[in-house]
Amino acid sequence: MAYKRIKGTKDILPNEVWKWNYIEDVIKKHLKNSGYSEIRTPIFELTELFARGIGEETDVVSKEMYTFEDKGGKSLTLRPELTAPVIRAYIENNLDQIKPVNKLFYIGSLFRQERPQKGRLRQFNQFGIEVIGSPNPEADAEVIRLMYDIFSSLGIEQMKVKINSIGGKESRAAYLKILAEKLDSHYDDLCPTCQTRYNKNILRIFDCKSEKCQEILDNHAPAIIDHLNEEDRIHFEEVRKYLDITKTPYSIEKKLVRGLDYYTKTTFEISSSLLGSQDAICGGGRYDHLVEDLGAKATPAVGVACGMERLLLVLDELDNLKKQEDDTVFFVTLGDEAIAKGFELVTTLKNQGIPAQMDFMRRSIKAQMRNAGKMNVKFVVIIGESEIESGKVMLKNMTNSEQQEVAMEQLVEVLKEMM
Repeated sequence: MAYKRIKGTKDILPNEVWKWNYIEDVIKKHLKNSGYSEIRTPIFELTELFARGIGEETDVVSKEMYTFEDKGGKSLTLRPELTAPVIRAYIENNLDQIKPVNKLFYIGSLFRQERPQKGRLRQFNQFGIEVIGSPNPEADAEVIRLMYDIFSSLGIEQMKVKINSIGGKESRAAYLKILAEKLDSHYDDLCPTCQTRYNKNILRIFDCKSEKCQEILDNHAPAIIDHLNEEDRIHFEEVRKYLDITKTPYSIEKKLVRGLDYYTKTTFEISSSLLGSQDAICGGGRYDHLVEDLGAKATPAVGVACGMERLLLVLDELDNLKKQEDDTVFFVTLGDEAIAKGFELVTTLKNQGIPAQMDFMRRSIKAQMRNAGKMNVKFVVIIGESEIESGKVMLKNMTNSEQQEVAMEQLVEVLKEMM
């Protein structure tokens, strides 16, 4: 039988990987310029980490996780998000003792058993950043601005930055009582899922996709931003101040609470109309209690995550990614001696840091040149019987079609000058 990939997964083929490499290079350049260090965590963790960190009533934990029991009887889960694993690594490896503020980033695969749709897969990829250790609003603003700059560098202009504050524990506790009172008389009109949320985690009602539930919220739910205590209100005003200083465009979205329980104070999303109704490219916020909830001393933090597949959809829609000419030197050879000399020169070039390869099919020169054209290489070196006799190769610049004879012993030097 012919095996096929699992539903909700995708092969990233050689003709697409260059896009991923290009985007990752842009991401890493911005983050390293701002002092962020990369972190990599295991692909699975104890299930309790996600249940405790994300929240048992969230859709991610209650509906979407890939959970299994290992031979030792432990419940393990393929990571559905990366903030909780990063915080687990931060705690376990005592990163707080290395420096007071850890600025980290990651790029990796995640797993959620949800209905596959455009830009949403069951195995998908994210990049994200976490600033662990600072309670101050400039950290929130930097995270938002960094994402804005990364997307701008990739040529995305049709962006909306939406921000909100859901307050700290004190503000939210008072607000949730008011919210419950306001929605109590409309309980029977809520969808079954939101009725459960009303009793267990009422803030999650804001995540509902039901138009009826959203209409109830619009008409009857007070905005949490209007019920912040003084500390939380000042924090949000300061975040806005720093965004204004850097001329970062944004709007306040009063219903933006994000889908994970660990968020506090600032929440935000960046969206693009190019993605349709589900338009978020990235989302994040502050989570000042997650480190403490996972068993360590209270440590403030803020972060964001972006789906790579969704980012690629936007860039493909804009047609912003153009494959660059390959710097590879491709050797076209004809005859046993030419193949041997080509193999020797390819090795020499690679050892000198010049990308080089040769044809392995021993086809005609015409077929090899056609292959070089498809590969979009920059230079072709042609070696046949006459070149073996003269000790010179024919070097062709594929950009302008210019050709020149070059002595074999001078090939490295000539190519270095031309590249």
